[in-house]
Amino acid sequence: MNGEAALAAALRRERFIALLALLIVAAIAWAYVLRLADDMATMDTPEMAAMQMSMIQMLSPNLAPWSLPLATYLFVMWVVMMIGMMTPSAAPMVLLYLGVARNAASRGHRFTSSAWFFGGYLLAWCVFSLVATAAHWALESAALMTPAMRAASVPMGAAILIAAGLYQWLPIKDACLNRCRAPLQFIQQHGGFQPRAGGSLGLGFTHGLYCVGCCWLLMLVLFVVGVMNILWIAALMIFVLAEKTVPGARWLSRIAGAGAIIAGSWMLGR
Repeated sequence: MNGEAALAAALRRERFIALLALLIVAAIAWAYVLRLADDMATMDTPEMAAMQMSMIQMLSPNLAPWSLPLATYLFVMWVVMMIGMMTPSAAPMVLLYLGVARNAASRGHRFTSSAWFFGGYLLAWCVFSLVATAAHWALESAALMTPAMRAASVPMGAAILIAAGLYQWLPIKDACLNRCRAPLQFIQQHGGFQPRAGGSLGLGFTHGLYCVGCCWLLMLVLFVVGVMNILWIAALMIFVLAEKTVPGARWLSRIAGAGAIIAGSWMLGR
């Protein structure tokens, strides 16, 4: 009995430390995003001034190619934004990992650190950020983005909203969301927790891909409302977390999808 109590106490301590670490990671990411948003509003830093000049050039008749520093800057922006938004969604899986790992350790079996799993999860969102940066470049090159990082075309903005709304009703959305809402079942379907760092990294990456598949179109809504719109970034973070944790939240997804379709249709009609 004392052994079980000690195991439970150790697990509570590890979960507290892990949750605190995840909160710190999310807080650092959010602090960076808030600083970027403030810089975007004031345009008082060299980086943002260079970005604004590049965007103005691209919106002119003689389009200028992106520079590597600007592309890197925007990629880092997307990565940090995704870390801030998606770290809370990863917390249930990381805490589950710790519980299973602690119980396995008590029986003489050891798993690698949950940091590898979390790193794989974030790696999937880094891949998404790379694609989002490329889309950002393509839209600006076609003069479809304003210097404020918002869609300059009403039909394009409406199309993104309608597509995001329709996606909320598709079977692929259900399939990805079900795997995110049932972490233990996902682990069992993908060979269980891994004892080696590479296997844990790959498992986290696979879980991250399902998470990307669940809400990638929701993230593209930022192109409509403003990539650095803090209120919308926070709203999407809370909504994605609710989708994955609130009982019966599938109806929440579909209501949001219907709302996006209505908003997109209203934009077109207006």
